[in-house]
Amino acid sequence: MVDYHSAGQPYPYGGNGPGPNGDYMAQEDDWDRDLLLDPAWEKQQRKTFTAWCNSHLRKAGTQIENIDEDFRDGLKLMLLLEVISGERLPKPERGKMRVHKINNVNKALDFIASKGVKLVSIGAEEIVDGNAKMTLGMIWTIILRFAIQDISVEETSAKEGLLLWCQRKTAPYKNVNVQNFHISWKDGLAFNALIHRHRPELIEYDKLRKDDPVTNLNNAFEVAEKYLDIPKMLDAEDIVGTLRPDEKAIMTYVSCFYHAFSGAQKAETAANRICKVLAVNQENEHLMEDYEKLASDLLEWIKRTIPWLEDRSPQKTIQEMQQKLEDFRDYRRVHKPPKVQEKCQLEINFNTLQTKLRLSNRPAFMPSEGKMVSDINNGWQHLEQAEKGYEEWLLNEIRRLERLDHLAEKFRQKASIHEAWTEGKEAMLKQKDYETATLSDIKALIRKHEAFESDLAAHQDRVEQIAAIAQELNELDYYDSPSVNARCQKICDQWDVLGSLTHSRREALEKTEKQLETIDELHLEYAKRAAPFNNWMESAMEDLQDMFIVHTIEEIEGLIAAHDQFKSTLPDADKEREAILGIQREAQRIADFNSIKLSGNNPYTSVTPQIINSKWERVQQLVPKRDHALLDEQSKQQSNEHLRRQFASQANIVGPWIQTKMEEIGRISIEMNGTLEDQLNHLKQYEQSIVDYKPNIDLLEQQHQLIQEALIFDNKHTNYTMEHIRVGWEQLLTTIARTINEVENQILTRDAKGISQEQMQEFRASFNHFDKDHGGALGPEEFKACLISLGYDVENDRQKRTGSMDTDDFRALLISTGYSLGDAEFNRIMSVVDPNNSGIVTFQAFIDFMSRETTDTDTADQVIASFKVLAGDKNYITAEELRRELPPDQAEYCIARMAPYQGPDAIPGALDYKSFSTALYGESDL
Repeated sequence: MVDYHSAGQPYPYGGNGPGPNGDYMAQEDDWDRDLLLDPAWEKQQRKTFTAWCNSHLRKAGTQIENIDEDFRDGLKLMLLLEVISGERLPKPERGKMRVHKINNVNKALDFIASKGVKLVSIGAEEIVDGNAKMTLGMIWTIILRFAIQDISVEETSAKEGLLLWCQRKTAPYKNVNVQNFHISWKDGLAFNALIHRHRPELIEYDKLRKDDPVTNLNNAFEVAEKYLDIPKMLDAEDIVGTLRPDEKAIMTYVSCFYHAFSGAQKAETAANRICKVLAVNQENEHLMEDYEKLASDLLEWIKRTIPWLEDRSPQKTIQEMQQKLEDFRDYRRVHKPPKVQEKCQLEINFNTLQTKLRLSNRPAFMPSEGKMVSDINNGWQHLEQAEKGYEEWLLNEIRRLERLDHLAEKFRQKASIHEAWTEGKEAMLKQKDYETATLSDIKALIRKHEAFESDLAAHQDRVEQIAAIAQELNELDYYDSPSVNARCQKICDQWDVLGSLTHSRREALEKTEKQLETIDELHLEYAKRAAPFNNWMESAMEDLQDMFIVHTIEEIEGLIAAHDQFKSTLPDADKEREAILGIQREAQRIADFNSIKLSGNNPYTSVTPQIINSKWERVQQLVPKRDHALLDEQSKQQSNEHLRRQFASQANIVGPWIQTKMEEIGRISIEMNGTLEDQLNHLKQYEQSIVDYKPNIDLLEQQHQLIQEALIFDNKHTNYTMEHIRVGWEQLLTTIARTINEVENQILTRDAKGISQEQMQEFRASFNHFDKDHGGALGPEEFKACLISLGYDVENDRQKRTGSMDTDDFRALLISTGYSLGDAEFNRIMSVVDPNNSGIVTFQAFIDFMSRETTDTDTADQVIASFKVLAGDKNYITAEELRRELPPDQAEYCIARMAPYQGPDAIPGALDYKSFSTALYGESDL
């Protein structure tokens, strides 16, 4: 047991007096023995010391009610010492006997003595017996050692240091003059001044009155308890009602304010560092979320659009296909351009985000699977391929349907003519008129039948044409093929029947031919010449009414030439008509001359002179109509030719302009004269000049729409299509936007890394020198050569000065970074500047690498140290501490992401701030 009865003058509360091995502060005066019996003094000390002990015991989940009784068994006394010292005491004895209690108290007193305190006249028996004087003296000794000893202000410590701190903090306040720890605190203004100096928002100091001490004291005590976590240790009435408040009670109370406020600055600094780190992380996460959403929306639109473009469901009519074409034009004009802008903006956002991550020493952003920029480019390429295929399919389908409509109309015309011709033929061939006819009648029937066979043979070509057209309609998948096939089959079946009946009638007529002698030669000649002439007229009418479709001037001119050739044959045809009619007139003249009574009709043919004249008049009427139709089509083709030439004229200007601008942008991105800000302004002016050219593209779109509406499918006057112009225009806008973004990122890198304009120009000059193809990127070998030119020795796997650098500081930087460029080291550097293994090094990556070593950024260790300050040197932190020290949004951000602490000293709700800080920075970078 510690010797509590060392020689020397005893001190009240067991102190051994000033000195290196005595109390930790010099006492102004010893206690007056009479004051020991003062109830007011005892009440103040009991309340203050009890509140002070409970402020620490509650950290261990317990408290005391009676300071005399609750420390008697030594258990809570040992627990109090463990809490305030952070050290483990020997295991207490759990027995209820007096000896167990004395042993526990002795363990506590031994621990106090181990901290350099000599206790006199305080024994474990007095504490166990509930001696109020000794118990309060022991607690005061503990307060001196653990709450006041370490206070140090301007080379003063303990009581003097605490007093000096109070004087400095309250000096600016009126009616406050702190000279001691008793009378100076009675009016309560000093307590309020301390709080207002550190937390002005909690106290309205100007409204306090010196003549109202109770209100002042209660205000300070309540604010401290509510907002500063300092329990109420005294009653205002006790202080005001005492001539001289207890000094030790006041010192104990004030020391709590000192410790509360002295840690505030450290916590604020630590909180500011954490806030800075978390703000950067939150901003980056917001950018990542924006990228993910924009990428998802764009990919979803591509996913929805491609099936529509890949839909090849044919339509039945040309009007339905033209509606599809109009829908496709709306897609090109309305729906696609905003998505082109979104795609460009997405790439710019991605590059900006990666630059910010590199500048803040964070790992590179890896989008979700399937949402990389390359995935979007692949999807966009698939979209454009589908778009191109869909347009070609639409135009081919329109051509096919146009051809089908023409063939179907031609089929209907030929079928109608044939059906009109065959009407009644089957019944005629089935007649038995030869059985009762005279010889002359039979002769006439035979000749008539021969004329019919001639006519039948002439119609063979038409039947074959009808069958061929029907077959072509089937091959082209005509939507009404069943009705066409049925009609064609009916015509073919009827044709076979006519052939069979014709053969049967001929055999019947030849059987009785020997019995017939008289025949009218003129009628026969008439029939033979009238039939082919009639067939010629029918063919001519069919040709004159035939539909035609052309796409060029040459084709319509060919039709006009053929029509002119046909008109040149009309005089000869008119002579043939007059000759045929002359035969009929001659037969009638001979009959009349010989008084022969002829029947009304020619027995050899049904083609009468009236039919010939009627059809001839019809031919004469159709010729001028055909002239008008051909001239109208010629005018239409001339208009189409004008549209072709108009589009070609504009396209032949816009196409080379776009190509020239692309080449100029390439030169600008390589040369980059002046400061980065000058380059950025120049590029933005250049971009505006490109945007101002947009009306020329719009004019070309309008001309292209007129061409498509006119169903013009080719243009020999230009090699540029609207698709070429669109792709070139989109590439031009994307290229200038990317170039501007690259310069902006260079400015961002320069400002963040502290790179001078001369260094940046030197980096650009070295980069451009090795960028032989002026493509804006270096291959691995070009990059290695560039590094050698900047002071790296590749062959010896170490750095040395080569004399190629112009800036001494930058040479020193290269040497101080310690890099070497052997194969292994070079491969490692390549993995940093080209993390996607694309095989090229961009200028931005090159600048990031060359400036990386010059930046002083926050590290994970610094953040861990800051969190440890907020946690009071614990290995964990609680949600309440985070909410107390950090802004609400960032406190909740940490709480949501911190894992539970699993260490041996873990308590419920403990959070692991170390793993959280490490995760903020990912794996260490070069």
